[in-house]
Amino acid sequence: MHLLLPLLASLLFVVGLIFVKQVSRAGISPWTITFVSNQWAAILFSILWLFGGSGQPWSLLWQPAVVACLYILGLTFTFSAVENGDVSLATPIFGVKVVLVAVLLTFVASQQLSANLWYAACLASLGIGLIQWTGAAHHHRVAMTVSLAIAAAVSFATFDVLVQRWAPAWGAGRFLPIVYWMAAVLSLGFLPHVQWHAITDRKLRPAVLAGTILIALQAICIVLTLSVFGDATRVNVVYALRGLWGVLFAWAAAHWWGGSEAELPRQTMLLRLGGAGLLTAAVILAISGRG
Repeated sequence: MHLLLPLLASLLFVVGLIFVKQVSRAGISPWTITFVSNQWAAILFSILWLFGGSGQPWSLLWQPAVVACLYILGLTFTFSAVENGDVSLATPIFGVKVVLVAVLLTFVASQQLSANLWYAACLASLGIGLIQWTGAAHHHRVAMTVSLAIAAAVSFATFDVLVQRWAPAWGAGRFLPIVYWMAAVLSLGFLPHVQWHAITDRKLRPAVLAGTILIALQAICIVLTLSVFGDATRVNVVYALRGLWGVLFAWAAAHWWGGSEAELPRQTMLLRLGGAGLLTAAVILAISGRG
């Protein structure tokens, strides 16, 4: 049942990115979106302090600090990838995180994974490859989008493994609020690049707030699941469903609000949908086996 949280996170993530893409077309930078999102995350994660936890000595504060830096990096790469390319292209590529988490857990945490989970990770990779191939006509832009998306996946995969490894000793009610308070403080370094009119402008503000709040909410779903239940590989395979939602929702939103997906050939969108379908098959395979 705990896999319902990453399923919800996959939906929140894609809808949030659609709002972020809308804002980026208005010229708002990833630095601005990252800064606002991290402030919301700090506020929302503060609620988890009520859950309590054993905590750790001050000498171990470097652990949440490392995790906070990884989160900021991952979020910045994510928003940069969406700014550079289509949501329907970037979102499924983030699914490479499934494979990265599986590898990291095997070699870093000495965790043995079932054959089903490895098959699911490989199937998800095939889906990602198919989706990437649909952008071959715009090689340079696609290459940049894919590179940024993979950088985000690397950051978040390392983030997930470290949360699963360190959070239990702290307690979710201590580790997670500290991580996101640190992320909010570190994000103050973005202040010289923050475009404040994105918040004050009545036309931009609704999309900025919607996008950043949804991204913060999906982070709660994912990170809370990892810190309480672990199971990082299976959680990330379910979370990879955002690739499917990314194609479907981005295509619909582009027809409603405008966007590059509305101009793509039907065949391209069907191929991306096919790749996302492979990701869905990977989810079914992962949750049908034992990890």
